[in-house]
Amino acid sequence: MKTIIIKGLKNGKEIDIPVSQLIMGSGDFLREENLEFAGSVLDRFVELGGNCFDTARNYRHSEKALGTWMDNKKNRDSLVIFTKGCHPTREFRTINRVTAEAIRYDLDISLKTLRTDYVDLYALHRDNVNYPVGAIMHELDSLVKEGLIYAIGTSNWELDRILEANQYAAEHHLTLFSFNSPNLSLAKPKIPRWPDCVSTNEQMVAWHQQYNIPLISWSAQAGGFFSGKFSPDNTENQEMVDVFYNDENWKRYERAIELAQKKGKTPIQIALAYVLNQKFPSCAAIGPESVEELNSSYEGSQIILSPEEMAYLDLK
Repeated sequence: MKTIIIKGLKNGKEIDIPVSQLIMGSGDFLREENLEFAGSVLDRFVELGGNCFDTARNYRHSEKALGTWMDNKKNRDSLVIFTKGCHPTREFRTINRVTAEAIRYDLDISLKTLRTDYVDLYALHRDNVNYPVGAIMHELDSLVKEGLIYAIGTSNWELDRILEANQYAAEHHLTLFSFNSPNLSLAKPKIPRWPDCVSTNEQMVAWHQQYNIPLISWSAQAGGFFSGKFSPDNTENQEMVDVFYNDENWKRYERAIELAQKKGKTPIQIALAYVLNQKFPSCAAIGPESVEELNSSYEGSQIILSPEEMAYLDLK
């Protein structure tokens, strides 16, 4: 499996963290009670050369299950753990939790739940524009220097806040954000799929290209928009209708079908390849719930798209 490099710090020295372009998502699929079945998907992911697992304290079951699986396999040191913190709690979804205190609190719980002494990649799951970036960056820098985190990043932050935070960190000789995790997909959302979620725009893409900043895309396959389950006259899934149904996305779908037929692939594999063939390092968090789905994603990750094909897909 192809990998990208994310810059980190360990024992005060710069390190390269190799991250597989496919990142195994977990969500509610990975639970201790179904680990016998789900574990086979995780095992296959590693067999294919995958090494990075996406989780979060806000995901109810996955950190605990992932910790159990790693403990059983004794493979923690060969994996890259990408977890996230500071998401609003399920009980109080409107209360923002991006504070220095919550960062350390959430990380401590994640480390204990994952049964590990460190996480390779740590991102703040949301932003709080009313909270000063200085306090955030000082706390994250302390956690890096304590060896609890190797690389820090953002998830669902707008570009201006990322730039503000990194400028502050640079001026105060603190650890900088070295990766970003928004949504990037061939189908462009009309509205955020979930409250306060951030999708890439042209400005953010240009920033990634200019500075070669790694991007980890969530919902890289647009919730299955290219799977064949949806069509303009099928409006049963209101969320998909609200987020993705428009003329431009259906035209992208038609072009994905056309290109898939030429390459002997499927449209959803083409959509995944679009995310992984950017002009900057990119990864896609995927959520297969079977070995067959995982194998399909792996096949899609091997597709090479030319600049002309990328532009054609995206109506450029």
